[in-house]
Amino acid sequence: MTAPKKLFIKTYGCQMNVYDSERMAEALGGQGYVETKTPDDADMILLNTCHIREKAAEKVYSELGRFRGLKAENPDLKIGVAGCVAQAEGEEIMRRQPLVDLVVGPQSYHRLPELEAKARSGEKALDTDFPEEDKFERLKARPKAARGPTAFLTVQEGCDKFCAFCVVPYTRGAEVSRPVSRILDEARDLVERGVREITLLGQNVNAYHGAGPDGRDWTLAQLIWALDGIDGLKRIRFTTSHPNDMDDALIEAHGSCAKLMPYLHLPVQSGSDRILKRMNRKHTAESYLRLIERIRAARPDILISGDFIVGFPEETEEDFQATMDLVRAVRYGTAYSFKYSTRPGTPAAERAQVDPEAATDRLHRLQALLTEQQRAVQDEMVGRELDVLIEKPGRKPGQMVGKSGYLHAVHIEDCTAARGEIVRARIVESGANSLAGRMI
Repeated sequence: MTAPKKLFIKTYGCQMNVYDSERMAEALGGQGYVETKTPDDADMILLNTCHIREKAAEKVYSELGRFRGLKAENPDLKIGVAGCVAQAEGEEIMRRQPLVDLVVGPQSYHRLPELEAKARSGEKALDTDFPEEDKFERLKARPKAARGPTAFLTVQEGCDKFCAFCVVPYTRGAEVSRPVSRILDEARDLVERGVREITLLGQNVNAYHGAGPDGRDWTLAQLIWALDGIDGLKRIRFTTSHPNDMDDALIEAHGSCAKLMPYLHLPVQSGSDRILKRMNRKHTAESYLRLIERIRAARPDILISGDFIVGFPEETEEDFQATMDLVRAVRYGTAYSFKYSTRPGTPAAERAQVDPEAATDRLHRLQALLTEQQRAVQDEMVGRELDVLIEKPGRKPGQMVGKSGYLHAVHIEDCTAARGEIVRARIVESGANSLAGRMI
């Protein structure tokens, strides 16, 4: 019997990339690959890259440089770069780093077996096209291995918003939504293999408009209600959303769908209308605040999460203070904040940049406020009884770790529940980034 080839995938960035890495592993599984947790014994190494963070391409080249020794020891080792950096700079990667054998963009993962065969024959394999084939349909076959209790499921990708700071429309393409039937089939398959919580993914997931079984395009709310009917599926989440796509039906679903968790990631990016306009966000701070009010009216206990960019080109201290005012008004349970960094090819990259030291100072002040809010929300959980989905053993004997409906990690001592079970726990302590609970 031929020994299986070993595949090492390192994933950068968002949950979309995590999902894509799983699908790439499945696509190469048919070529005799099994995953390994270390690059040291791999027959193929894939870096699934993200272009959102600062100096993303340089980090990829730095990582590739670490593999020179492995390539020297094993000339048959194949090294590939996938993801958004691959899409944006495919030919440049091949030119600058000759040890790379394969480059593939996010829309061409279904072609990985062909590209792998090409690389294995000694040729350079490059595919950064936007093919007409449905990559999800081509990747739909998956081994029936058991899964953990949570899983990502991409329902939509690409973006038509063209925010001035974002490369997604250029690397992932226009918005594309998967048909409802294929999503439901994949969700049922995941549940059959042990998944109890599914997070629906999309660059603008609440802009979902996939073809429904009735011949009409369905909204995300309709899709959520269809998933609600799947026996064995206990929890539904979705990310990432755009404020302009939060329609009435989706807000109502938060109030009435028991399986839809009380957590919403709804990025605003800035509290300054002037900066929002420069970002091409097409919403205002006031419209965002009124939207939050409507969502909380439907689900009063919902935890709101967000994204913020500080130091955006031309941002003044007054603009930044508007962001701080919005944060105080919303009271976030958690949030992600970043200092603006240029993305080649985006409109904002050509504008006058904010002094880096001023941007860093603003980021520290914003993060201090967000951390204060996060801790306050967590502290208020102490004494409450929450349902916790058990995911894995903790570090201590008899301890299990799971997630609350609010996405907080919860450590439970003397826990007799198994992975995949939902237990009722009383929260007894709030830590830096997690909660401690006891089974009821």
